[in-house]
Amino acid sequence: MRTCWFVGLTTLDVVHRAAGRPGRDEKVTASRQDVAAGGPAANAAVTAAALGARAVLVTALGSSPVARAARADLEACGVEVHDVVAPGEDFPLAVSAVLVDDATGERSVVSADAALAEAPPPTFLRDLPAPDVVLFDGHHPVIAGAAVGHLENRDPRPQVLLDAGRWRPLFAELLPVADVAAVSARFTVPGHDDVVSGTHALGARGVVVTHGGGPVEWSTGGEAGTVAVPPVDARDTLGAGDAFHGALAVELADGATLPVACAAANEVASTRVAHVGPRAWLTEVRAETRAEAPR
Repeated sequence: MRTCWFVGLTTLDVVHRAAGRPGRDEKVTASRQDVAAGGPAANAAVTAAALGARAVLVTALGSSPVARAARADLEACGVEVHDVVAPGEDFPLAVSAVLVDDATGERSVVSADAALAEAPPPTFLRDLPAPDVVLFDGHHPVIAGAAVGHLENRDPRPQVLLDAGRWRPLFAELLPVADVAAVSARFTVPGHDDVVSGTHALGARGVVVTHGGGPVEWSTGGEAGTVAVPPVDARDTLGAGDAFHGALAVELADGATLPVACAAANEVASTRVAHVGPRAWLTEVRAETRAEAPR
């Protein structure tokens, strides 16, 4: 079984779906409410598990009721959760307030992410199953630094995938070890005008740039191209990028080339945005995965 590590952020997302956004000092009534674990690394792990990979999440949770709710959702989705916070100790897990526009499927998010406290370093990495790919999302620098140091002693060394939606100082340390950096079109590299050349310049050997519903760019430094995104009626864009990154990790673990991996990840992300709610889309992905599995 392909094994993927996901190193980074977990939140608890409270998601409301409503007709439009409230104005200043206004309220709107939601037509739907969902509560699920969120965060780039956590959502990518959920996607990988649905695709049949062994999804290992290294994150900071703690023992609060909020953390227990997030863990329960992740484990129900097949994710192996490894918490750097000692058993019984509390940690201020972020609760994300999410609003999805019923008309467009676009989401707005307010979250503390990992800014409320510094997570402790993991002490259990050597006990985890050997990964084929390790994804970092740029959150929890202490955890990421320990994981990078651990990977240097792995033989063979797994591929490193970065989820880089927006610039974080930690990426200056992670890009030099990245086999693939998946960045959004809004990603900016300090001191560079072009996102692809700038990301390569900081050390990433492969670069993927997503443009929402537009074609995905890819570059290996020597070759480059684009991959079309399947047309879809977008009903809910929350976590679409995370789904893309989780699928990309699984494809890279399978040995796919970068353009082939991007095409497969596009299909998964398109499935995500076609369904309302943070988890309903997984049923279709799991069914397709079972249908494609060798008999």
